[in-house]
Amino acid sequence: MITVRDHVIPDAELTWRFSRSSGPGGQNVNTTDTRVQLSFDVAGSDAFPDDLKRRMLSRLGDPVVTVAASEHRSQLRNRRAAEERLAELLEEAIKPPPAARVPTKPSRGSQQRRIHHKKRRSEIKRLRGRPED
Repeated sequence: MITVRDHVIPDAELTWRFSRSSGPGGQNVNTTDTRVQLSFDVAGSDAFPDDLKRRMLSRLGDPVVTVAASEHRSQLRNRRAAEERLAELLEEAIKPPPAARVPTKPSRGSQQRRIHHKKRRSEIKRLRGRPED
């Protein structure tokens, strides 16, 4: 079972696939299926309420999420790595959208400082020119 926030994904909703890995392991790689692919059907899951499922589907784009792990020599460690990756991915997809930015105006003092600075700069540049007759 995988836990994402307070929601538990039962093992029955997870699909595992195993294949030969190309990572570390020497000759062991040629004989054992250590690469792990973990799939989870977000749309068909009962582990999350409908509003969270809609948010996850809009962010993930695909109703079936698949993660793979092949960095370890053992299948068990790759299983744990795939579970952690899936949990992180779903955790990121569940997060609520950021609060909308409230537009603000520059303060009166900042506007006056900006205009004052522009006038000083203009005067400095004007004085660089040729003297007028």
